[in-house]
Amino acid sequence: MVLKHIMSTLGDSPRDARNLNLDEACRAFASILSGEESDILVATFLTTMRWKGVTEEELAGFALAARAVADIPCEGVPDLLCVSAALDGQVDYPPLDAAAGLIAAGAGQKVLLLSDKGTPPRRGLTAAHILSELGTSMTWDPREAETWVDKVGFAVLSVSGVLPALVSLRRVRGGMLLRSPLATIEKLLAPPSANVLLGAHHGPVLGAAIEVVKRLQHPRGIVLQGKGGGVIPYVRRRTKGIELSEGYLARLTVDPADFGLHCNQEPELPMYGPPDDGLGPEDNEALVRAAGTETQTVFAGEQGPARNAALLGAGLMLKSTRKAMTLADGVSMATESLDSGAATAVLRRLREVSGS
Repeated sequence: MVLKHIMSTLGDSPRDARNLNLDEACRAFASILSGEESDILVATFLTTMRWKGVTEEELAGFALAARAVADIPCEGVPDLLCVSAALDGQVDYPPLDAAAGLIAAGAGQKVLLLSDKGTPPRRGLTAAHILSELGTSMTWDPREAETWVDKVGFAVLSVSGVLPALVSLRRVRGGMLLRSPLATIEKLLAPPSANVLLGAHHGPVLGAAIEVVKRLQHPRGIVLQGKGGGVIPYVRRRTKGIELSEGYLARLTVDPADFGLHCNQEPELPMYGPPDDGLGPEDNEALVRAAGTETQTVFAGEQGPARNAALLGAGLMLKSTRKAMTLADGVSMATESLDSGAATAVLRRLREVSGS
């Protein structure tokens, strides 16, 4: 099999390991997605990639293999923004990417947000859970997502609907109990013509992720080390990121104090202990309701950390596509969208088209 042959050439230790070229990485991941490789071999390969360190070329090859068999919607939609947060969700923070996306859509930005439920290893809370608490839903159908983006300017789409082969890999991911390159690849299932906003965890993945975005020839993009590896900036301190615009990379720092949005604490969820028997935060109904309530306060006009974080996130979304030329402009547009009721109107239309 393809994977066994490639594994035999990788080496036995980090000191001796060699990197895959683009073609090898593409063939390896295509074989994984085909379902022809054993769970043990797939887990071994992903673990090897973890201790070896994944290169930009390998990530690009994995992404190209995934895109070749994925059903990616909204290709060619002008000025579309595709947002990809941490697909295994949040544990300590309410996921505010849905709220930020609705606010950005209220300011006239078309937003496609990639999300899911039950993704290992964290099985945390995602935008999909929040939408349920807001009286609407995500869709598993890429064609339906296209319709929602066209009619509403906003849609949340399940990554499992884009690439069903990822579902069969969840058993492997759950057994590994660590984050693998899959966590980055599933964020890269964006329409090639779209601008992108990706969340990244702390560490070297920030630079690698934006280089892959550049290799995949997205027109513009931002990779941000937001809360819990998400796309929402911190409100207690600065958040680091890197921006791609017209082929050039520039470091990006989001300081909430610059926009009068600094808070003494982050939006938080009740304490959640370590999961038992494979359960995660999404299995705690009280935690899901608490996250939904925190998001609802944003649309109710309540001042505080959740509102400030959502406004910063929406401002970044508007800057990602140059709908706003500066982050300050983006935050101003986001504030107007929220306070004028435009964001709430988008949520209302989403409920209508989703049949909720």
